[in-house]
Amino acid sequence: MDEHSRNPFASASGRAGGSTSASSNSSFSSSVADTDDDQTIARILAEDEGSRREGMLGKRLSHLDSIPHTPRVNMIVPDINDATLDHELLSVRLATYGLSELQMEGDGNCQFRALADQLFRNPDYHKHVRKHVVKQLKQQRKLYEGYVPMKYRHYTRKMKKLGEWGDHLTLQAAADRFEAKICLVTSFREQSYIEIQPHNKNPRREAWLSFWSEVHYNSLYSSGGKHQCSNKKAKKEALALLGLDFEVHLLMYV
Repeated sequence: MDEHSRNPFASASGRAGGSTSASSNSSFSSSVADTDDDQTIARILAEDEGSRREGMLGKRLSHLDSIPHTPRVNMIVPDINDATLDHELLSVRLATYGLSELQMEGDGNCQFRALADQLFRNPDYHKHVRKHVVKQLKQQRKLYEGYVPMKYRHYTRKMKKLGEWGDHLTLQAAADRFEAKICLVTSFREQSYIEIQPHNKNPRREAWLSFWSEVHYNSLYSSGGKHQCSNKKAKKEALALLGLDFEVHLLMYV
């Protein structure tokens, strides 16, 4: 099965960044405004316009309550109609919050690309991120295997392959491996924000992702400028986890 037949986002993502109709904006805006999370985000943004301009997403949304995160694997893929409606909702939500998506390729690696972009400012590091997530899954099997409804070695073998979709469990493993708080702004009508904390560790960095209709992830920034990593030491340590040289990385991407 090719990517376009398997993944509705492979064909839809190209037009996902476009504007929605005025009527759609109106109907979805009213739906967004109904949730407590959305109202909280809107209030925080209104109170901290300065940090919006500086791209400080964590500071802006630091008082937002997240829903409990339960690691799980992907079981259901939505059809293209549901996916389109979900992205319209997400687009309105992001516009309301003053956030923008950096589109990730819909090749099955989008979660790992988005994480690589957020952590290392280079989505092409997705292979390295996947490698270390799978390593985390193998090394800390007792933490994760209870969430996998198949033989665990089959799951890790499957997740090792490029193009295999990441899921909630790989997000938790990434949070644990990179000591990162992963913040998802979602297309869910009643659960607009999900926060994933590393197990038994204080997070040293943050990754902000948009989460569209269960199976597609993009990298998330404040509108008007990228949310740059402010902790040079933490970024250097994160790159070291991938076996990459920090100074070479700076020369390539400054």
